[in-house]
Amino acid sequence: MRKTFILDTNVILHDPSCLHQFQENDVVIPLPVIEEIDHFKRGSQVINLNAREFARTLDSLTGKRLFNGGVSLGAGKGAVQVAIARGLSPEIHEVFREDNADHRILSAAHDLQKDRGSRRRVILVSKDVNMRMKAKALGIHAEDYTSDRVHSLDALYSGKEVLENVEDALMLALYQAPYEIPATAFSARCGAEMVPNKYFVLRNSRRSVLACYDAAAEMVRRVEKTQVSGIRPRNAEQIFAIDVLCRPSIPLVTLTGKAGTGKTLLALASAVAARREYRQIYIARPLVPLSNKDMGYLPGDVESKLAPYMQPLWDNLRIIQGQVSDEERQSQQIDQMIKNDKLVIEPLSYIRGRSLQKIFFIVDEAQNLTPHEVKTIITRAGDGVKIVLTGDICQIDHPYLDAQSNGLSYLIEHFKGQRLYGHVHLEKGERSELAELASNLL
Repeated sequence: MRKTFILDTNVILHDPSCLHQFQENDVVIPLPVIEEIDHFKRGSQVINLNAREFARTLDSLTGKRLFNGGVSLGAGKGAVQVAIARGLSPEIHEVFREDNADHRILSAAHDLQKDRGSRRRVILVSKDVNMRMKAKALGIHAEDYTSDRVHSLDALYSGKEVLENVEDALMLALYQAPYEIPATAFSARCGAEMVPNKYFVLRNSRRSVLACYDAAAEMVRRVEKTQVSGIRPRNAEQIFAIDVLCRPSIPLVTLTGKAGTGKTLLALASAVAARREYRQIYIARPLVPLSNKDMGYLPGDVESKLAPYMQPLWDNLRIIQGQVSDEERQSQQIDQMIKNDKLVIEPLSYIRGRSLQKIFFIVDEAQNLTPHEVKTIITRAGDGVKIVLTGDICQIDHPYLDAQSNGLSYLIEHFKGQRLYGHVHLEKGERSELAELASNLL
């Protein structure tokens, strides 16, 4: 049976191409959704771009049938229709006295369900859990938008694998020049899944070694422990992270892990170490307003409003400077880079639209980005760009995202196996013994 999906505003702002994600089923846009989209058209953030893109898409579907019966979305697909809501229906008004956009959307869904009856299943699609709860209370079937969700967090690529009881001869080969072995021989003797830029911890009763699969050379090479900008790695995952961050052949890197694992610090330290190879270093993070309110709710001028969001990035930069005395050259170089805008720390919305050429671009807290926002960032990459996204997919502040629907998880699942991409999941917190204990117990 063909279904009818009614879209909430947040679905469209999350993915402006959502009209084409429902296969042969029909899509209905209540008129209150169009009114809400109109409020988001002005601005330079991705949510505003999404609103404008959707408005243009809908406008291209011209004709009276858009409001009467629907317009086909193409071969093998359903139709899209704009439903005109005429105020709250008596049944909705009896439950929800307030006349607002959400209740008008629910009213449109309720009327459509009564109109189509058993001939067609009507489903409200919303990223808002409260909206879905209200719909279910009214007997309207409601679902989350799942087209860009990862299938399983348990199966999400970690970027590394631990191999136990590895034969000693293979490990000795990695300890001797040229410190690498053919990938085919490695796979045959260890039985490991070979993914480009994947890292391995090899162990047996006598020794251990860290290695990486270099798909371009079709070799598994030994990974050495190195420090960057005075920052020394404290565990195997941090060694892997520094390795992938410092390899210019990998222009896209993701680092995940809980708070205190060193994601942002390692990315920033690697960028500073590679400063001569890039025209500029950008460090940015998305702004997730407090309690989902606009930035205007915060007191002070623009700089005062933004300071709390950007302070963690400055703190990490000061840690790097703290590894050397103020008189040493590296500390002075960092100050000079900031003064000359060679190193820029800004909100992500301020950086969008700039030319990304020969830039080391770090996006912190990337778990608060939608898949469409991540795509927008990466598709702007020009020559000589390295993009690093860091975040904790289990610590999300965005009201309409979760561990399976955020852009960082989506990127990891879809880019696994690409030679231009590297990923490391950091597990052990290294901020302090107390911080690690709190992270595990609380």
